[in-house]
Amino acid sequence: MAKVSAVNKNLKRQRLVAKYAEKRAALKAAAKDPNLSFDEQFEARLKLSTLPRDSSRSRVRNRCLVTGRPRGYYRKFKMSRVSLRQLASHGYLPGVVKSSW
Repeated sequence: MAKVSAVNKNLKRQRLVAKYAEKRAALKAAAKDPNLSFDEQFEARLKLSTLPRDSSRSRVRNRCLVTGRPRGYYRKFKMSRVSLRQLASHGYLPGVVKSSW
C-alpha cells in the first residue's frame, strides 16, 4: 500500500488539472499563435507561468486505484500489475483470462 499522503497529493493534482484545463489550453494556444504579435504571445506565456505548477497534466502520476502503487500501471484497468493479477486470479475481473499456449 502506498503512502496515503502521496495518493492524496496526486488526487489534489488531478483536481487542479481539471480546474485549470480550459484556461491552460487557451493560454498555450495564444502563446503558439503566429497571428498574434510577439508581445501578446509573451503576455500569454507570462500568464501561463503564473498558474499553479501542479495544474500541468504532466505532473500527475498514474497510480493503482486499489493500492496506490505508482509503478507497473496498466491504463486499461487503472491498476498495477500486482493488483491486476490478484483480482484476475480470483475471478473478479470479467473477461480476463490467464493466457496459455
